[in-house]
Amino acid sequence: MPGTYDVVVIGAGPGGYVAAIRAAQLGLKVACVEKAELGGICLNWGCIPTKALLYSAHLRQEIAHSEVHGFQVGDITVAWDKLIKRSRGIALRLSRGVGSLFKKYGVTSIAGDARIERPGVVMVGDDRLEARHIIVATGARARAFPGLPFDEDKVWSSRGAMVSTAAPGSLLILGAGPIGSEFAYFYNAFGTRVTLVEMADRLLPIEDDDCSNALKKSFEKQGIDVRVATAARSVKHVDGRIEVELAPTDAAPDSTETVTVSADRVLVAIGILGNVEGLGLAEAGVEFDPKRGQIRVDAHGATTCPGIWAVGDVAAPPALAHKASAEGIHTAEMIAAALAPGGKHHALRPVDLGNIPSCTYCEPQVASVGQTERALKAAGIPYKVGRFPYVGNGKALAMEDKEGFAKVLFHAETGALLGAHLFGSAATELISQSVLVRSAELTEADILAAVHPHPTLSESFHEAVGQAFGASVNL
Repeated sequence: MPGTYDVVVIGAGPGGYVAAIRAAQLGLKVACVEKAELGGICLNWGCIPTKALLYSAHLRQEIAHSEVHGFQVGDITVAWDKLIKRSRGIALRLSRGVGSLFKKYGVTSIAGDARIERPGVVMVGDDRLEARHIIVATGARARAFPGLPFDEDKVWSSRGAMVSTAAPGSLLILGAGPIGSEFAYFYNAFGTRVTLVEMADRLLPIEDDDCSNALKKSFEKQGIDVRVATAARSVKHVDGRIEVELAPTDAAPDSTETVTVSADRVLVAIGILGNVEGLGLAEAGVEFDPKRGQIRVDAHGATTCPGIWAVGDVAAPPALAHKASAEGIHTAEMIAAALAPGGKHHALRPVDLGNIPSCTYCEPQVASVGQTERALKAAGIPYKVGRFPYVGNGKALAMEDKEGFAKVLFHAETGALLGAHLFGSAATELISQSVLVRSAELTEADILAAVHPHPTLSESFHEAVGQAFGASVNL
């Protein structure tokens, strides 16, 4: 609705809707403009529905291998339409929940395309919104392979991959980051012949080498055709299928073989582009990189135009929902502090981008926070490393989840936790402990003094810390 607001948020994803709610909680008059579904890509077409699918895949595998627990199971029949419907239903429920939260806290929800006419003015169609502050939280979209646009039929983005009417006979995935790796696991679990291709020399290139190597071995054991240090030179439609020419990259100097792979479907997961088009950013004096779709911001989310802020995927990396939400809250706090000095606000310290956890929800899971061992070596930072395998953990044995480990990296002189890298069951849940340790600036002595419950998978982290400092009693 047209009117005057303290804050107008453009985008209702995990950065935008959280910023809107927090600003409203702090007593500001807020409007949030969204052209699609409330909750954005993450809630509707990313984080939430994919996790529902991945849990179904995990359950399928658990049932198939339940004989170790004494169960006798026959052929497993999958009602694919119900599996997809459950995922979509969860997303819809949470999207409606965002609308309910807007009503609870008095956020005005406006449907439509927003454009910044000038600093302090946002147009939604013919409606004029005046705002003392504007937060841009428009998110990002999948990057297409050059010359091969998404049709969500033969050529999928993650959106097409999560609503397919059936599991294809074969699937080629370009890009082995979290999205590519998660869908490789999902479709393989339901019988699709999956080929996973990555240009870098390892899966999950941002992760520690030990986790990347462990996931590659696990995927190959599960039957996934993994090809690292490999690039797609061309992708084209041939007789109703997708034909991809694959060639080795410079990361594989000993190989010169070029091969052609044909598949029923191809999933392109080679990165994202921030949604900066049509917002009127340049005219408002907001600097941004149009090639990457990223708005230039400072540590607090402020752009180069006073009164205009940006959070989430459209700002600096990493492109993660929890990072976007943290930024949204912080930016709302900054605005509230400026408009109502002396109010009750959290500490106004910037979001620490070096302490944002990374999670990949395939099975085994991968989760990390902080620096990798490769990065520490390159920087010449003295460090101690500790590892503890799941095979030595009582809870992991009881669960029959022996494939996994905890790895920790400490500064050799200060005892600060520089990085934590987890591989295995529940890794994405367990990483929060390491985030808190780093946030509170605890040392190895603090961790070792904390009694962990037994038996739990969390003991693997405690034991890995002990192993780094010669205090592990179970290894």
